Amino acid sequence: MSGIVVIGAGQAGASLATRLRRSGYEGRITLVGAEPLPPYQRPPLSKRYLLGEISTESLLLRPTEFYADQAISLRLGEPVSALDPVTRRIRIGDRVLTYDQLALTTGSVARRLPAGIGGNLAGIHCLRNYSDVDRMLTDFRKARRVLIVGGGFIGLEAAAVAAERGLGVTVLERADRILQRVVCSETSDYFRNLHAARGVDIREGVGLIRLTGDRHVTGAELSDGTRLETDLVIAGIGIEPETQLARSAGLQIDNGIATNAYGVTSIAGIWAAGDCASVPHEGTRLRLESVQNAVDQAECVADNMLGAGKPYVPKPWFWSDQYDVKLQIAGLSSGYRRLVVRGEERGPRSHWYFGERGLLAVDAMNDPRSFMVARRALQCGIDVDPQTVADPAVDLKLMLLADEQQ
Repeated sequence: MSGIVVIGAGQAGASLATRLRRSGYEGRITLVGAEPLPPYQRPPLSKRYLLGEISTESLLLRPTEFYADQAISLRLGEPVSALDPVTRRIRIGDRVLTYDQLALTTGSVARRLPAGIGGNLAGIHCLRNYSDVDRMLTDFRKARRVLIVGGGFIGLEAAAVAAERGLGVTVLERADRILQRVVCSETSDYFRNLHAARGVDIREGVGLIRLTGDRHVTGAELSDGTRLETDLVIAGIGIEPETQLARSAGLQIDNGIATNAYGVTSIAGIWAAGDCASVPHEGTRLRLESVQNAVDQAECVADNMLGAGKPYVPKPWFWSDQYDVKLQIAGLSSGYRRLVVRGEERGPRSHWYFGERGLLAVDAMNDPRSFMVARRALQCGIDVDPQTVADPAVDLKLMLLADEQQ
């Protein structure tokens, strides 16, 4: 019996394999990863790992012996070079594995700055894998000035770490404002002010024309005509789903590897979950990039591989740590029509998004109570009154209890 093969040994792959075993699957499970490290956490890479506060071993989701104890075979350090859905075989180097069912949890890859604008100079880095950070550490420790291209979460988290290290930090955001793709202007304002107070120079509506230097980057030319000197460049310009293997095997690609509501791809016997997968959602295809989604979706797919037949219903939440502020986001804010601000500029604060059908999402800054209340309301379909939220005298948790008692 060939068993189940999981390609992609990240958060989703590890969660899927573990769920299979803990749900009683007794067949062979093989977890294949291109990186030599067993499944590990990515969020600390741009924070504590970059600062040298935790070791590589501390990144691991579980000790290596866990997989042996669970009879999960790890095949690490070599990418899968070919997938044949007809014969149900995959090739890893000169070896061939067969499968009964296959799960693709290949994750995503960082966008890199083009070589044509100087992106191939030394001193230019991204923060996707632990090896990316390891390559950057020497430059990071020697640098005095860092240019961060991209004002999303990764870029701003890296900016916070660099500023705490005493570096001169400039952030370039080509869009009109930082975090424009994911939050309202009020949340953007909050984080712009947070970084400005730490001396970070944020330049919005400004793009990168080229990076300059002989072999190592020394400067940058910007779209507004200015020139900057820099010792280090960090590219935080987003990620893309890793679909190369799936595409070459003939699977349908639509904002990632397209699956149905149960996680099945366009070819029977092949499933997908995590950053690489898109699911049907409200007439479109939704692909989420978060630890929570990777875990929840992978576990749902594992259950369906064993015959559960339950659709995956996204209940997204995200977080970002910058300086002493923890941002927690529940829900998806796209299409909101009304915003309610709760709290003050200093201290716990939350931004509540409402649409035609009620609460859509919340951004909570150092406000875990608002985050938990909003998350509970979204999960349970509890009606939330905007005027009640706007009243600082109202205990939101009591509001939830009152609704549940009705």
